[in-house]
Amino acid sequence: MKRFYAVLLLLLAVCMQSFCAESSLNLLEAAEKAGAQVFWDSLSGTGMLEKNGHQISFRAGDSFVLHDYKLLALCDAPELKDGTLYVSQQFMKDAESFFNTRTDESSYKIGAILIDPGHGGKDPGAMDTHTIKGKKVTVKEKDVNLAVGKMLYARLKTAYPDKQILMTRSTDVFISLAQRTEIANSVKLKDDEAILYISIHVNASLDKKANGYEVWYLSPGYRRTVLDKRASDDKTLFNIMNSMMEEEYTTESILIAKFVMDGMQAQVGSLASPRGIKAEEWFVVRNSNMPAVLVELGFLTNEKEAALLADNSYLQKAAFGIYNGLAAFVTHFERSRGFTGTK
Repeated sequence: MKRFYAVLLLLLAVCMQSFCAESSLNLLEAAEKAGAQVFWDSLSGTGMLEKNGHQISFRAGDSFVLHDYKLLALCDAPELKDGTLYVSQQFMKDAESFFNTRTDESSYKIGAILIDPGHGGKDPGAMDTHTIKGKKVTVKEKDVNLAVGKMLYARLKTAYPDKQILMTRSTDVFISLAQRTEIANSVKLKDDEAILYISIHVNASLDKKANGYEVWYLSPGYRRTVLDKRASDDKTLFNIMNSMMEEEYTTESILIAKFVMDGMQAQVGSLASPRGIKAEEWFVVRNSNMPAVLVELGFLTNEKEAALLADNSYLQKAAFGIYNGLAAFVTHFERSRGFTGTK
């Protein structure tokens, strides 16, 4: 009898395993069959299904999905096993139902880009004096930041006449860090628009050999509230929605940083060295409720880079590189209708 029960349990286990295998679908394969695209960000553990210009945002292990960044829905939680995403048949059935009932073509786009030249007025930022072409020249961070900011503004304004291209300052005036983020968070947008924030700075170091440019984004470990608390009366739902949107901002910021770094490398070439993209909890970046990055153009304490930062033609190259990076991100963002993960 014991042997009978052992065999029965073994058969049940095999049947259950077979049932689970049949009901659990490889998301990439199921999406391809359904004519949908899958985007996945391994850093945050979030992903998205996209079809007909509409999205279903999800997180591995979470039983909530977000439809078109607006409506929460319950679902069978997607699972990540050995680097592969799996979903239930019901998950895909519900996804198909959503996509098939949303046939309207809607466009999600970048509505505004805010350029923030760091420091200004009574706050010069970093500064150092070097002998450049036989003359003593004091390089001030606030001046370099403003010069590049205005060059970037001009290029973006020409390229995107339909978007709001804004600056926190366009003259040599002092603006506090709190005021800068307040300006960013108060920009008026339409329901289908997003805003990007790019802060421009110059580095300095006690090590005179330190050199190179870098792009920073907000550390994924930093938690912030990016949604209006009136978005939901349910605290649990609000926390879930805020977490998903916050992770989306982090993903977008990382991608912007990568595009900007690539753009600068292409323009600057061998004139200066890339130091890579990095995570930090900069005040301006961590308090802006939007994708945001901070660019460090170089080290003015390094004699060679100080000469570059005092050279208008070099600043044009840097500005053009940043512009190319932002333009690449805008194209990617608008083609994917707002989701920026990697496939």
